[in-house]
Amino acid sequence: MRSLELVSQWPVDHAAAAVLTRGGVVGTVGDTAEVYPLASVTKPLVAYAVLVAVEEGAIELDQPAGPPGSTVRHLLAHASGLAFGEQKVQAEPGRKRIYSSAGFEVLADLIADETGIAFPDYLTEAVFEPLGMRESTLPGPAGHGGHSSVADLSLFAAELLVPTLISEETFAAATSVQFPGLDGLVPGYGMHKPNDWGLGFEIRGHKSPHWTGSANSPRTFGHFGQSGTFLWVDPEPGIASVVLTNRAFGDWAKPLWPAFSDAVLGEITETSPVR
Repeated sequence: MRSLELVSQWPVDHAAAAVLTRGGVVGTVGDTAEVYPLASVTKPLVAYAVLVAVEEGAIELDQPAGPPGSTVRHLLAHASGLAFGEQKVQAEPGRKRIYSSAGFEVLADLIADETGIAFPDYLTEAVFEPLGMRESTLPGPAGHGGHSSVADLSLFAAELLVPTLISEETFAAATSVQFPGLDGLVPGYGMHKPNDWGLGFEIRGHKSPHWTGSANSPRTFGHFGQSGTFLWVDPEPGIASVVLTNRAFGDWAKPLWPAFSDAVLGEITETSPVR
């Protein structure tokens, strides 16, 4: 794919990427077996394990978790009111979209308590092993401490294009807006009104500026990480992209990531941007 050549021109020392459709991987660039720290791209993986726990009956989406009045659903959707990096309450649940890594640590502890399985092991058993993600681990916090490769994340992206580990109903909830109308910050991109979020996945909606492309449909969901990583899935054309780099997210990425995404979508669909 010509669009993947753009990644080779980025000001990073190491990068790898893959593009998928529902038919499988259609192109890669770089060493797809190299393992990178994911930063917040960890969250969708952790969220998926939480959703598997819901399917298994270990927990429920609407059971209490986190601050008073908060539930598992609130924590997954960054609507619990917890602060970014500590379990400090900054708002009542359901009132504001406060992006919280601490909330994912609460979720990990909840699953460990309810199942008797250490959360990194549960994540491996629930997500990594069934999908064949042999290089993926969670050596750090559940909010941002995962490690993986493009090859492994491509397997996860394929799952997000054609779900097999969770039901259609649960997947639809995870990838649609939870607690509609909540305003909040997208790290690095400022305040968005509204700041749409699903269950562990950011929903693109009509946010601008944004780390995905202008050609990505509003239904696009995914996540980016401060370590210079991202994964998005656009369900309307059925396309997904995974990119891992070793340069921290910053101003360098803001024009390059959307341009890459637009190039990918344009090359595959040969259509004008969807706005």
